[in-house]
Amino acid sequence: MYRILRKTYPDVQCELDFANPLQLLIATVLSAQCTDKRVNQVTPKLFKKYKSAKAFASADLHELEILVHSTGFFRAKSRNIKGLAMSIQSNFGGEVPSTLDELITLPGVGRKTANVVLGHAFDIPGITVDTHFGRLSRRFGWTSEKDPVKVETAVGKLIPQKEWTNLSQRMIWHGRRICHSRKPACGACPLAKLCPSVGIGEMDVAKAKVLVKVDADFR
Repeated sequence: MYRILRKTYPDVQCELDFANPLQLLIATVLSAQCTDKRVNQVTPKLFKKYKSAKAFASADLHELEILVHSTGFFRAKSRNIKGLAMSIQSNFGGEVPSTLDELITLPGVGRKTANVVLGHAFDIPGITVDTHFGRLSRRFGWTSEKDPVKVETAVGKLIPQKEWTNLSQRMIWHGRRICHSRKPACGACPLAKLCPSVGIGEMDVAKAKVLVKVDADFR
C-alpha cells in the first residue's frame, strides 16, 4: 500500500510555507484546527513583522492576536507562540532545538508538531500522527490503536524509518484529497484493491472522482 502511495504522491512536500525552523514551528502551531491554506495567508505578514525568536518573545500579545485571529483559537495560539519564543530565547540560545525531547518542552508543542519540524526543517525522520494519519492507519488495517503515540509506534514498525517523514506527508495528502473522513472517494482510490475498508465511501467511479480534491484546494 505504501508503494502505491509513493507512486501516487511522488513529490510530497510540507504544505505550510516557511523559510526556517522557527517559521515552520510557528506555522504548525497555527495550523491546529485550521487549514494550511489559511495559515499560509496569515504568516507572510506575521513573519515580516517578527523575524526571530527574540522578536516573537518580546511581541505585544494583543498585536499577535490581531495578526493570527483568522486561524481560530487566536488567544491560545498567541500565548503559545510568545511562550515558545521566550523558551527558545532563554533556553536554546534563540535557535529552535532539533530533538524531540527538547521541542516538546516548548509551550503548545506536542509530538505531532515536533515531528513536523524535525522532518521538514531538520531532515530528521518522524511520524506525524494527525487526524488524517490516524484515520487512514486504522482504515488500512495497519493498527487498531487510537492513541496517537501508540499509532506512531505501531506504524513505525511497518515502514522503514528513513521513510517516516514522507509517509506522514503522503498519508496526510491522501486523507485530504481522497480518503475523506465522512465520505471517502473509494471508487477513485488507487488503494481500493488492497484496502480492507473499501466500500465505506462512494464506489461509483464517476461520482467518486467528483469528491477528489486537487492540490490547488490547499494552496
